[in-house]
Order: sequence, then C-alpha cells, then structure tokens
Amino acid sequence: MHPLLRYTLDLFEPESPPSGSPQSAPASVPLEPAPTVPGCATPQFRHPLANLQVRLGMAQVGYQLKRGKRRTIGFSVGPDGLVVSAPKWTPLYQIDAALAEKSDWILRKLVDIRERHDRLEDQRIEWRDGARLLFLGEPVQLVLDPSHAFAAVGAELRPSSGPGGSCLHLALAQGAAPAQIRDAVQAWLMRQAKTLFEQRLDHFAPQLQVQWRKLTLSSAGTRWGSARLDGGIRLHWRLIHFRPAVIDYVVVHELSHLRVMDHSPRFWDTVRAVVPDYASLREQLKDESIPRWV
Repeated sequence: MHPLLRYTLDLFEPESPPSGSPQSAPASVPLEPAPTVPGCATPQFRHPLANLQVRLGMAQVGYQLKRGKRRTIGFSVGPDGLVVSAPKWTPLYQIDAALAEKSDWILRKLVDIRERHDRLEDQRIEWRDGARLLFLGEPVQLVLDPSHAFAAVGAELRPSSGPGGSCLHLALAQGAAPAQIRDAVQAWLMRQAKTLFEQRLDHFAPQLQVQWRKLTLSSAGTRWGSARLDGGIRLHWRLIHFRPAVIDYVVVHELSHLRVMDHSPRFWDTVRAVVPDYASLREQLKDESIPRWV
C-alpha cells in the first residue's frame, strides 16, 4: 500500500476526534484470530503491526498500541489502520474507555480510508503508449517515440494534436516494458519537480524572511514535505502532479516552519499571510485523481 494520501500527513494537522457520549468500554485483548458471528460477515480492520484488538460496534479492530512520554491518549487513523498512543502509565481499561468514547470517529475514518484505497486501486496507471497522468494539474498523454533522443534527457513535452492537454514523448521503443516507461516518466517528472520547487522556494523565502539552504526530493509515503531548522527542505516529487497553486501552498508551508517549528496558531498565521486561501488548497492534497505509482 502506498500511503500518499493518508490522513496523518505532515501537511494536515491530525484531526481531533469529536467528543462523544461515554459508552461502556470494549475490552482490548491480545491479537488473535478475530471471532465471527455465525451467518454475519464481521468488518475487519487490522493494522500490520497490531498488538491488541478490540470490538468497536460491529467491527473487529486490530490496532497498534504505542506507549511513550506523553500526557494524553491519542488516535491516528492512516492507510495501515489504527494507532493508539498512550502514556506509559495509562492502564488498559482507560485506553478501552477512550476507544469506546471515540469509536464512531475511529470507525468512520477506517471506513473512509478503506474506500479511498479501493478507489485508488482502480486508478493505477497502465504503463503503455497512450497512458495519461497529471502534470501541474493538466492531463498529459504518454507517447512512445523511438525516433528522437530529446537532447539526451529521454523525454519532451509537446502540445497535443488533439483538443487540450499535452503529450510527453518518450525516447522508447513501442515494445518497451512497463517498468521502462514508468522509470522514464518518473525521471522526467523529478527533473521538472526539482527545477520548479527551487524556483518557488526562491520566490517565497524573501516574503517570509527566511533562507532555505538545501532542497531534497522525497519519496516518503507519509509526508508531502518537511523542514529542518538548518534550512533543509524536503518536498515529495509527486507534488508535480498538482496545479501550481497547491504546490505553492506546500512550499510556503515548509518555509513557514523555518520561522515556527510547530502547527500553532502563529504558524498558520504565517502561512495565511502569504497564502490566504491555504485551507482550500490543503484540502486538494487529498485529491483522489492522483493515481498510485507502481
């Protein structure tokens, strides 16, 4: 599973579960084959690193419990499933009570992410001549064109002969393997990403009165970007699929961390000063039109 669109990305603050009415707490038990109800299919959600399981509503949920130096119990629902983070001293019955209180929110997120994953599975790119993908928010059609070397970079973007869109001509034979096509497209996209990201970092850094020092293209599965106090910026190369305004939001987001290294109100005020509509742009990072890259 490629969790590019998970809910706990760096660019989205973890959504706080809404308060619910207290319920009788379910009992977490060590992980084992989930019980089934005769004549009824029990929904199953199981984190690959699950060490406990609990029944929430009609669903059996295997979750990963992490204990550490923190003051409260926290929940994170991502493509792998449910992770519960709790202080080292918290007894299991208190965790069970918290699970019961937030069970509706947890189940809703688990179902949403499973449905999203199923939809993305149907959007896999078929790596062949004529395949389509997004570049800067616009559709691009792949064209295998072995007659050109394209100045030794292996690809060239040209206007489409049809209505709208562009064609990415690849210096590959018609019988090229899917992996060859994928790798050639990725190499071209990463070159475009590095050039554009550097330009946008240079554009916005003076406005935020910060200085970035190094750009690294990331392939991380959990974040679109990150920033370090030493001025290092990491941006996921697949941001190049999104339209420029969304990319600009991510660039400003990470540059703003060079001033405020958290997601406090002061941080969001810093982002808003440069990108007033950042909230709507942030939502577009969940765009399901971005296909799986396999």
